[in-house]
Amino acid sequence: QVQLVESGGGSVQTGGSLRLSCAASGYTYSSGCMGWFRQAPGKELEGVAAIDTDGSTSYADSVKGRFTISKDNGKNTLYLQMNSLKPEDTAIYYCAGPCWSAAYGLGKPSSFDYWGQGTQVTVSS
Repeated sequence: QVQLVESGGGSVQTGGSLRLSCAASGYTYSSGCMGWFRQAPGKELEGVAAIDTDGSTSYADSVKGRFTISKDNGKNTLYLQMNSLKPEDTAIYYCAGPCWSAAYGLGKPSSFDYWGQGTQVTVSS
């Protein structure tokens, strides 16, 4: 049984940083690309970042230059380093996988089979 578990969320002030982690069991990150999504209250699910098996990455325009997605295949863990956080980054963040390609999956959350339970990120001004 596949299980994805996010951690690392919390509350920070504008300009702060957080690092999210997504640990997998019953699934290996080398078998497909992985992604991070977020959903703010009253808004649709939004692709944030995705990473292919070869390490290629894709990002939403709103987070480019501030967020970095990475993975450790040995630890079967996906990361999202979030810097220069803004109030509009406030949302529940989810990891998901696998996807066909990072660029495709970022805009197609329905293409992902497995999802974590989410972790709350709150950025105050």
